[in-house]
Amino acid sequence: MPSVANQLIERLPRAHRKHLLAIADTVDLGLAEVLSHRDALARHIYFPTGSTLSLWSPPSDLPVLEVAMVGNEGMLGAHLALGVSTSATFARVQGGGTAWRIAAGAFRSELARSVPLQRSIHLYLHVMILQSLSMVRCSRFHSLDQRLARWLLMTHDRAHQNTFSVTHELMATMLGVRRVGITMAAVALQRRNIIEYSRGKITVLNRSALEAAACACYASDRRSYSKFLA
Repeated sequence: MPSVANQLIERLPRAHRKHLLAIADTVDLGLAEVLSHRDALARHIYFPTGSTLSLWSPPSDLPVLEVAMVGNEGMLGAHLALGVSTSATFARVQGGGTAWRIAAGAFRSELARSVPLQRSIHLYLHVMILQSLSMVRCSRFHSLDQRLARWLLMTHDRAHQNTFSVTHELMATMLGVRRVGITMAAVALQRRNIIEYSRGKITVLNRSALEAAACACYASDRRSYSKFLA
């Protein structure tokens, strides 16, 4: 898994970026590692650099549904910028890799002194709200084939490589549908030589065709990131 720069940190002015990284540690996050639970006090903040995180509705609230995905464009723990100490979601590692980790107390202190950091995180929170609204609309109005293509594109963006690990069962959980539906949709994409699926790994063979197969929500999400976080 490649290590890449975290965009939220990179967009900070140089002095503020250096000050933030001085209180951060580099960690390797393992596949399926749980990083937060709903209503639990945040102990650490994570800025992914080579990992992908998935935010779920709590496992106790069946059926489980993915509400957001975080890669090197974002962070886990942005709620601290709003003065909220506990998380509203369950977060686990969807794609193993590296991240910057900062203790919650040290991060609060840095937030208090760094206006650029506050501004950057507030914009990110706005984009996350837009992404969540888009996911709700997508789940209600678009076909499973379109939703799966969108989800694969989002994962591909954050994996920074064409092949990534994911099972049909996990995709079904993320999209809140039956596994058989995911299998049928994935087989359809594979027959068109858009993806290849083998032994729990998906390879994106034709990115342009995958974008064409997705609903308009994916392009809308990309425009939101470009508008507020570019």
